[in-house]
Amino acid sequence: MICTSIRNKTLEEILSIVDDPYVEMAEIRADLCNLSQEEVVELIETCEKPLIICSHIDISDNAEEKKSKWSQTASLLEKAIEAGVAFIDLDINAPAHISQRIQKLCKHSGTRLIRSYHDFEGTPDTDLIRQIILRCFRYGADIAKIACTASSIEDVTRLQSFYDTLISDNLSIKANNLILISMGVLGEKARLDCLSKGAPFTYAYYDLPTADGQLSLEQMHKAVYGEWLGVHKSDFHAPCSKSFAQRAILAAALAEGTSHLSGFSPCEDSLSAIEVARSLGAKITRHSGHVKIEGIGVKTPESLNIKELNVGQSGLLARLCIPLSAALSQCDTIITGRGTLLNRALTGANDIMAAFGILLKNEDDHKGTQVYIPLKVKGKFYPGRAEISGNAGSQLISGLLMTLPLFSANSQLFVSEPKSIPYMFITQDIAAKFGIKIESELEGDAKMLEEQDWSYCNGIYFKIKGGQHYKAADIELESDWSAAACFLTYGALFGEAEVLGLNTNSIQADITILDILSDAGACISYDETVVSVKRAPMQPFEYDLNNAPDLIPLASLIAAFCPGESTIYGVSRLKNKECNRAQAIYETLEKMGVELRMIEDGFKIKGMGLCQRFTSGNLLHGGNYSSFHDHRMVMLLSIAQMGADSPIIIDDTECINKSFPAFFEEMKL
Repeated sequence: MICTSIRNKTLEEILSIVDDPYVEMAEIRADLCNLSQEEVVELIETCEKPLIICSHIDISDNAEEKKSKWSQTASLLEKAIEAGVAFIDLDINAPAHISQRIQKLCKHSGTRLIRSYHDFEGTPDTDLIRQIILRCFRYGADIAKIACTASSIEDVTRLQSFYDTLISDNLSIKANNLILISMGVLGEKARLDCLSKGAPFTYAYYDLPTADGQLSLEQMHKAVYGEWLGVHKSDFHAPCSKSFAQRAILAAALAEGTSHLSGFSPCEDSLSAIEVARSLGAKITRHSGHVKIEGIGVKTPESLNIKELNVGQSGLLARLCIPLSAALSQCDTIITGRGTLLNRALTGANDIMAAFGILLKNEDDHKGTQVYIPLKVKGKFYPGRAEISGNAGSQLISGLLMTLPLFSANSQLFVSEPKSIPYMFITQDIAAKFGIKIESELEGDAKMLEEQDWSYCNGIYFKIKGGQHYKAADIELESDWSAAACFLTYGALFGEAEVLGLNTNSIQADITILDILSDAGACISYDETVVSVKRAPMQPFEYDLNNAPDLIPLASLIAAFCPGESTIYGVSRLKNKECNRAQAIYETLEKMGVELRMIEDGFKIKGMGLCQRFTSGNLLHGGNYSSFHDHRMVMLLSIAQMGADSPIIIDDTECINKSFPAFFEEMKL
């Protein structure tokens, strides 16, 4: 990235400068701007872009002056850290007690610490430079910044060589941890070259240089990006969550009375749910984002004659309808569908339904032992106690949770090895809105609650009281976090974006995108309904997405733009999506020129920062790409286009209609 150095400005002037879309991040020279501590705090709390706060001490000052200035500087930096500043720049020669205090505060708060060294007279010899860099990291640096005055090209070459030699010698030091700058006219090119070697950012000035040889922001921007302007969009709107919509449509269909769903946005999967509801006997009308559903008022099992239900291409809908049809129908029911769903095995479905007396039989005898759509649902449903594996996902379990309350007897489910846990709670939440009470109890490590990390959950007990009935309800459907994740990824990688109408307290699994982007270094801010994201110096991350597998395509693309090696787990969950999505991601990124490898249940992805890709000529490869008839792959490819060296042409974009028909309209800049 390009960090704009700002000096000799008032608070109001600084706020105006950082609002410039060309300013990606800014270094505030507090020692040259004469800002009060209160103004520094206001600046940090107001500005949504990453800021570096630094205040250099003049080495020519006498001992008493230095002592006083260091005390003032320490106090200022502490206030900045408390206010949540992204970076602090602390000279490596700071007094030990100040150094230790700032290190501790940064580590506790998440502020990244730059330890800097400046030589305004010349460039030290090789051994001394090495010692200085290692000292920076020994004293808490997340980033070591070395700025030396170049009196010859040899000085520049010697300093830049440490990107190769030091990194090869020290496994803990990565290129994205180093900023090596040669000051003076001879070092102008090196300020650009350091980006191609992997430096997280370089410096440019706004209207007044803060060091000799600095390029202006305009010069640096043109040198790095050419005519590329990035993403700057503040009005992204996500559609409603189809996870909420499909469950709510079925619940309303079963309810007694008339329900109203507002905030509805049509997609193929949600429209398929409406057709299933109509097949059950519900009367449904739609008008301008509103769905009116007159339910059938189911009060007892085996009260309907359901011969066939067409679930379209929706895997969720298929798995919701299997237990519902088994319980409600007086006869065997055929669950049918179309498209990619016909090739997706319903792994584990037969074993789970067998625990309740239900047999699932392939309509096509050539399919073997695995169960596929179309299938026949046979047998009498017996509620009660059951222990089932959640290893294959949550969707069929959600179907059971919607079905079991309709029986007169109480039921208990213990779900071992649960995956996609948030989706079960979405089902519980929707059921509650329609008058159905389901109790749940989590079993797992203490870290599960302390860190709010579902990967520590070992099992879930569900207690379901029998004899319950769905009651009509009026509900507002939440906006979809999986769609919002596309926009937020788009902005985080390539500029800035704002997404409107979100529930930032949602239980949707894909709200995890906020954690992923935060871990990767993006600058995020939000209130109850609006989320803003801005590009910032990226860093590698590690994340387990077993509970949010739909985010893996986007997370993989994010990793491709994070300098260093990122690790993403949960990939085994992708083999049975609209395509073998794990293989599709691998083949797509590899074709784009991204270095990656598969590991057990995951990807290792070696990424490069956007500036490094521009300056080194390693943008993603454009050309012709397959969507694999998978809406999530269309999203990945469409976002990747912004960081490609030529247009990306997708063979099939119609499959986007499965979840987000308005995707391309929303993505227009």
